[in-house]
Amino acid sequence: MKQKFNVITSTCVPLPLENVDTDQIIPARFLKATTREESFFGENLFRDWRYNPDGSLNGDFVLNNPRYSGEILVAGKNFGSGSSREHAAWAIAGYGFRVVISSFFADIHKNNELNNFVLPVVVSESFLSRLFESIDKDPKTVVVVDLPNQTVTNKANGDCETFEINGYKKYCLMNALDDIDFLLENKDRTLAWETTAKE
Repeated sequence: MKQKFNVITSTCVPLPLENVDTDQIIPARFLKATTREESFFGENLFRDWRYNPDGSLNGDFVLNNPRYSGEILVAGKNFGSGSSREHAAWAIAGYGFRVVISSFFADIHKNNELNNFVLPVVVSESFLSRLFESIDKDPKTVVVVDLPNQTVTNKANGDCETFEINGYKKYCLMNALDDIDFLLENKDRTLAWETTAKE
């Protein structure tokens, strides 16, 4: 969903599992879908963990636990490994997550999230561990993700870290631009450069 990204202040959904791959995020059978509707992919985020084989909700899975909610998913190390399917990022965005915090992301999945207006925030393992502890102690723990200043703050204990982001992607997120929008925004400058280059 295209929406300008500035500061996100939210509670979190914890997923303290390492090596969560894209097939777990969105199973391969959904890659045959003929739609890209966010609601469709959001409903099937972590499909095989959220639902039992008979289609009923798995009450033990965190997305089905009413104690946890928010726009921030906190995940274990090496999130988004496996195949490069962009559908995984569609599912995360479609569910309503605007930020994913982890100590490490698979590169392709990290870029797919950015391209779909989800901010992947890389933090230290110690910060991540303390954040999981805070959420476990109090599901209402609030985290502030400040994109302009590139900081993430755990309000429960005052932990604050800076995070890295490509300058181009930062600009696009803050202005709700995808790659095509960016090119169109700079159309006049591009045409002017081409004219100058031909002279």
